[in-house]
Amino acid sequence: MISHGVPAEAVSKSLLSHISLRLLPSLAFAVVSVPTLMIADAAHADFRVCNGTQNLVGVAIGYRAGEGWISEGWWQVPASSCATLIEGELQSRYYYLYAEDAARGGRWTGDVNMCVAENEFKITGVGDCFARGHQRMGFKEYDTGRQGSWMVQLSDTPGTQEGQN
Repeated sequence: MISHGVPAEAVSKSLLSHISLRLLPSLAFAVVSVPTLMIADAAHADFRVCNGTQNLVGVAIGYRAGEGWISEGWWQVPASSCATLIEGELQSRYYYLYAEDAARGGRWTGDVNMCVAENEFKITGVGDCFARGHQRMGFKEYDTGRQGSWMVQLSDTPGTQEGQN
């Protein structure tokens, strides 16, 4: 069973993959992503982010919707806790995540640029972020393989490895 802060009752079978992200000079972060295969309770289908660090983390998510690309945030995820970003069965295969450590300034980033704002936001479209009064950040892509649920575990642990249970 996986022990990265994932409640045992939430994960029956999991594919666990550690993904190293860009490293800031003084901080090293890694992300663990877990597709959650639910056996019974469909009410648990969602996209969750768990914060395995000792600091508050701000999280933004991006996805494709009927009206185009959407980015939205900020979810404030306290240390050693989880937040549900999307409730219910996931409708897309790909989701995108960007996160910032509020205390230490570390970031979990990727190569897909999307718009963000300083305060709570929901932005349609990924182009012309600056011209529209937004900032642009690199989001990490997650291929859920069309799983109904997905969980991302943010941690301070550097490295890259993959495993399967």
